[in-house]
Amino acid sequence: MAALSSRALSSEVSQGLTTGASWLNTIIKGDCVAALERLPDKSVDVIFADPPYNLQLGGALHRPDQSLVDACDDAWDQFASFEAYDAFTRAWLLACRRVLKPNGTIWVIGSYHNIFRVGSALQDLSFWILNDVVWRKTNPMPNFKGRRFQNAHETMIWASRDASAKSYTFNYDAMKAANDDVQMRSDWLFPICSGGERLKGADGKKAHPTQKPEALIARVLMASSRPGDVVLDPFFGSGTTGAVAKRLGRNFVGIEREQDYIDAATARIAAVEPLGKAPS
Repeated sequence: MAALSSRALSSEVSQGLTTGASWLNTIIKGDCVAALERLPDKSVDVIFADPPYNLQLGGALHRPDQSLVDACDDAWDQFASFEAYDAFTRAWLLACRRVLKPNGTIWVIGSYHNIFRVGSALQDLSFWILNDVVWRKTNPMPNFKGRRFQNAHETMIWASRDASAKSYTFNYDAMKAANDDVQMRSDWLFPICSGGERLKGADGKKAHPTQKPEALIARVLMASSRPGDVVLDPFFGSGTTGAVAKRLGRNFVGIEREQDYIDAATARIAAVEPLGKAPS
């Protein structure tokens, strides 16, 4: 992808979609449902979706030393009710189902706040759940109040477009080879995104509050896609899916409405070199 400014990139995407030019390896700025309507039917091989979790935070969270926890309290994660969240979930899943190829698959990641509602919506819309995969975090945030178990995992649902879709991609042998020649299990152990991988803004704070580790997305794409496939991320955020897709030789299309995130993702992806390609 050319090292364009994010604003120039968004303009190019908009122009490309209306003139018939390629929309691959670009970021579309806008609401995910409206933006998805501009993509062709059955054009995407795999979707990785990290939607708002609707965390329902009850005020600021402090550590025992009274320092403030940098939690996700952004407006995009807040919904008036469960009914409003369910309507939003159904809308974006329907839009994703239209652009997904008949043999394509979708991954959705979430926490206990939302993943059960997402799973119900997937089944109601005729997606067929293949697996639920547990991401076990090696370094989860402590439970500071000591009134619940430490929340040390998130859940990913992997689903095909419908029950009759039998030719979806699953790179079983590659997953087995990467797991000491033993079947890959549905519990995956990875650290949360931290250190040099965590994108920071000019103020030194997180560029995005829920950035996922590249290793997690890499396993998702290596398991369920092939080189040259089209990977869609309708909640692109800081661009992890695009960065990993480019590195692994997949095409991507991202949708994001927040300009700051588009800026961060654009710079990040422009710096990625595909595996096997010598740095220029």
